[in-house]
Amino acid sequence: MVLTLVIGAVVGLTIVAFIVLTENLASRMYPLGGAMQLRRLILPVAGSLVTGILLYRFFPDARGSGIPQTKVALAVHGGKITLRTVLGKFWLSAGSLASGIALGREGPSVQVGAGIASVMGRALGLKREKLESLVPVGASAALAAAFNTPIAAVLFSLEEVMGNLHAPLLGSVVLASATSWIVLNLMLGDEALFQVPDYQLVHFSELALYAVLGVIGGLVSVVFVRTLLSIRQKFLDMPEKTRWIQPVAGGLLVGVLGFFVPEVLGVGYGRVGDALNGRMAVTAMAMLVVLKLIATATCYGSGNAGGIFGPSLFIGAMLGGTVGSAANWLLPNYTGSTGAYALVGMGTAFAGIIRTPFTSVIMIFELTRDYSIIVPLMLSNMIAYFISYRYQRKPIYEALAEQDGIHLPTAATQHRQGRLRVRRAMRVPSEVLESDMTPAEARKRVATSPWRAWPVIDSRGQIGMLTDAELLEAEQKDPEGKLAEVAGVRSGPHLHDDHVLDLALERMGQAHVNVLPVVSRLDARRLEGVVGLDDVMRVYGFSDSSDDD
Repeated sequence: MVLTLVIGAVVGLTIVAFIVLTENLASRMYPLGGAMQLRRLILPVAGSLVTGILLYRFFPDARGSGIPQTKVALAVHGGKITLRTVLGKFWLSAGSLASGIALGREGPSVQVGAGIASVMGRALGLKREKLESLVPVGASAALAAAFNTPIAAVLFSLEEVMGNLHAPLLGSVVLASATSWIVLNLMLGDEALFQVPDYQLVHFSELALYAVLGVIGGLVSVVFVRTLLSIRQKFLDMPEKTRWIQPVAGGLLVGVLGFFVPEVLGVGYGRVGDALNGRMAVTAMAMLVVLKLIATATCYGSGNAGGIFGPSLFIGAMLGGTVGSAANWLLPNYTGSTGAYALVGMGTAFAGIIRTPFTSVIMIFELTRDYSIIVPLMLSNMIAYFISYRYQRKPIYEALAEQDGIHLPTAATQHRQGRLRVRRAMRVPSEVLESDMTPAEARKRVATSPWRAWPVIDSRGQIGMLTDAELLEAEQKDPEGKLAEVAGVRSGPHLHDDHVLDLALERMGQAHVNVLPVVSRLDARRLEGVVGLDDVMRVYGFSDSSDDD
């Protein structure tokens, strides 16, 4: 509890410093009365160039939003985030965002907060399990300070970072979030991020219009996610030596767009406030939906440091305001203000892009402190979430990690309870088959093996598993064929070392084998070990079990 309080306070102070630093840098880069139009073109390019070089040479793990990296640290690295990454993320994100890059500060704040908790835990010599439990604690504290949303910060840490709303460390996450929020309010005061008028549901038939907004918001979310992933993949396919210059593509695009439309620059919370208060024209809002979507996707895809929380809210507010303006024009007597639709649109886009529906509802309430249209917000959010899930099955953070060759735990495996993990039972494989073997040679090697399946490897690592039945069938079909031709045609079941042991038993039963490979989340070809049925039974206490039981 003491450590949790300390983490909450330190993270809160750090995020306050991050906010103040970013805003002060931005005010110096874009002073009132300066040659603003030329600055809007030059500064994003210069900022992305400087941060791109530093990211490439010194801080490779500080690239992007920071949330996928935090989840990777939790799932793969035992909660370890280095001090270098924390410092790089803090300074480079501040400089990048101040220069006008169309990304947000909340994602970087999460990685900084989780990193501070990780550094403190390692300094105290905590074991892996304790260290892992500190990552969501630091993430919650950071988001509470960055957004001034302590409840939503708790939900996000459990719903997205942990993937489990029933995680046993709920108390620590709540305590850290509350502590950080207190620090924020002591330092910067207690004001909602957006000031909004009172909204209300004018007529029950208006719910149909909010449902339409949910449909449109879901489709726009899918377009945004797919566009971002597509652009990022194109940059990842480029030679490694160009990685330092790639962020300039995002800076150049934002600079050109910002030269003509300055609202594209930065996260744009000022314009979100205008949309919420009905002070923007429908044509401007509709245009900004498209321009911000392209700018953010390019900035993130090209490798700049910054998150997508803020841009998601911006896109949603502009989209909601556009739909609300159209609804007011078509049905003026049955619809509320455009600001109400902009407010619901913020949650709708967030639910569709980030895919945390509970967090999105509570976050919008805390950001505006307006409860009057919570039902339209819930309706629109869930529709957007469903459409996003239907047409983009992988959530954006999982998809981003997968592009880097990292396989994060799925929601199904994260929700499983159990203290015993695969790493307790795994062992070094004593029997493996080379891919250039013939089926006959392979069967001869494993003639006395107690297993009924064996990993097949080549020079790069594992390419699959073959059962005794598959070896026999391959030998009868083509005695001189190679195992690579047989094992490479399908990817069989496998495990990761953080899976619970009951999942190992379940997958063995489904595949009708008594052994499974354990592969790395960083590279599915890297064979880390194997787990046999006897290994599982031994961990459960049945030391006399055998493979023939």
